[in-house]
Amino acid sequence: MIKPFPVAIITSRFHEEITEVLYSGAAERLQELEFSKDHIDDFWVPGAVEIPLVAQRLAQTNRYQAIIALGAVIQGDTRHYDYVCQQVSQGCQRVALDHNIPVIFGVLTTDNIMQARERVGGNAGHKGIEAVDAMIELMTTLNNIKD
Repeated sequence: MIKPFPVAIITSRFHEEITEVLYSGAAERLQELEFSKDHIDDFWVPGAVEIPLVAQRLAQTNRYQAIIALGAVIQGDTRHYDYVCQQVSQGCQRVALDHNIPVIFGVLTTDNIMQARERVGGNAGHKGIEAVDAMIELMTTLNNIKD
């Protein structure tokens, strides 16, 4: 088991009925893994598009060993969905690569609200919990890479 380390969780408020459940699942999973409140800092942003900028600022502080990004982008009647998904995913990846820090992408990108609900405790699992598990696996892998 990996020793707890400083983690930042960024959660979008847009589609809050979904994102609060994502956040709760992630926070509970971290507690199960013996991360105390001292290890976890929470940051809430208006929407998913704002996640990469906050991730970048957090990475620049050098306080965190990993960042978890949580949000929900749900298809609407316009192409706005495609632009938002692309901006958020590419922004998070850029922060991870530019700052050499894991940025776990726990942003749901679904066709409708029902699919989003299925991904926060329904038949499709719980993506908040899975984001934490992905972080642990990635940190373990990175820690095993010798310089």
